[in-house]
Amino acid sequence: MKQLKRRARRSLLVAHVSVSVSWLGLTVGLLTLGITAYATGDPVTARSATRAMKVFGDWLVVPVALGALISGLILSLRTPWGLARHRWVWTKFWLTLVTTGLSVFSLRPGIDEAAGRGTAGIDLVIAPSVATATYVFITAISVLKPWGPTRRERRLRVSARSVKAVDERSPRRTA
Repeated sequence: MKQLKRRARRSLLVAHVSVSVSWLGLTVGLLTLGITAYATGDPVTARSATRAMKVFGDWLVVPVALGALISGLILSLRTPWGLARHRWVWTKFWLTLVTTGLSVFSLRPGIDEAAGRGTAGIDLVIAPSVATATYVFITAISVLKPWGPTRRERRLRVSARSVKAVDERSPRRTA
């Protein structure tokens, strides 16, 4: 696939980091509201917290999750990092895909149900806790870039080196 030009890559990278940090912040906000709704003895506070969670869930969860997933996918496919060339990129992709699915199909319905009742169960504390830990882990591997290339990438590198070595030994010029 054709690589992005430097300006486009940088712009997309800024957008991806921004939306990813927003997703982390949104999840911390949902966690705070979930703990408040679960732990408070005041029904008015619990109802207010679940209503605020519903606003976040209805307006922000899906677009932010999809924004992080799509921008990350485009970055991985249109830059030298590749989607399946490095283990940390591959891990980030799968974790983002799973958490996007859970956010859309599990977290949002749970928030809607809690907002209807006006109280939150422990599930609305656990889900944002796990999501927050996952996003912090994804952030850490984005910065640290551990684990090296995938098996597929190692095979491609070895193959490319052997072809290059043959070309260098050949007395005739190659394209």
